[in-house]
Amino acid sequence: MFCDKCEKELLEADGEIQGGKCLKFKDGDYEYFVIRCDECFAKDTSLSNYQKTEVFSRVVGYMRPVQQWHKGKQQEYKERKEFVIKNSD
Repeated sequence: MFCDKCEKELLEADGEIQGGKCLKFKDGDYEYFVIRCDECFAKDTSLSNYQKTEVFSRVVGYMRPVQQWHKGKQQEYKERKEFVIKNSD
């Protein structure tokens, strides 16, 4: 994971971010997390100048922003699991 301001790499150990903080904010039904190193957090503790990432997914052949889906379809999207195919080499 990387600081959202200076892009310094931060490590995680035992569920804790080493040398940084995780800032959480809520927008409607969604919770967002921003990672910030201790140096950048000391300079600026506010969450400003951020832009939400718009996620697109395919529905019946059309690419659509997930945010425009109805609540039932959005919940289905949240419950999806990612499968990783292991290389047999």
